[in-house]
Amino acid sequence: MDRARIGVSNMNLNATLIVQAIVFVVLGWVTMKFIWPPLIRALDERRQKIADGLAAAEQGTKSLGEATRKIAQLETDAKARAQLIIIDTEKRAQAIVDAAKAQAKAEADRLVAAGKVEADQQLARVKIALRDRVADLAVAGAEQILRREVDERTHVDLLNQLKQQL
Repeated sequence: MDRARIGVSNMNLNATLIVQAIVFVVLGWVTMKFIWPPLIRALDERRQKIADGLAAAEQGTKSLGEATRKIAQLETDAKARAQLIIIDTEKRAQAIVDAAKAQAKAEADRLVAAGKVEADQQLARVKIALRDRVADLAVAGAEQILRREVDERTHVDLLNQLKQQL
C-alpha cells in the first residue's frame, strides 16, 4: 500500500506540476500579450519624457550661457556709450565755457574802449574849459595891466598874481 499511495501521490504531484506549468505558461502568455506592452509603452514614454527634460535642461543651460554673454556684451557696450556721452558732454561744456570767456573778454574790451573814448572826451572838454579859463584870465590880466600905469614893479606883481590864479 505504501507503494500505491506513493504512486497516487506521485501522480498528484505530476498532475499538480503539469497544471502549474500550464497556468504558468497561460499567465506568461497573458502577461506578454496584455500587461507587458502597456508597461513597456509607459516605460518608453517615461524614458522619452526624461530625455526631453534633459534636452530642455541642456538647452536652457546653453540659453542661459548665451544670455549671460549677451548681457555682458550689452553692459560693455552701454558702458562704452556712456563714456562717449560723458566725453562729448565734457567737450560741449568746455566749448560753452570757452565761448563765455570769449564773450566776456569781448565785452570787457568793448567796455574798456568805451571808457577810453569817454575819458578822451572828458579830457577834451577839460582842455577846452581850461583854454577858455586861461583866455579869460589872460584878458583879465591884460585889462589890469593896461589900466595901471606901466611900471615894471607893478607889472611883475600882476604877473605873479596871474601865475597864482592859473
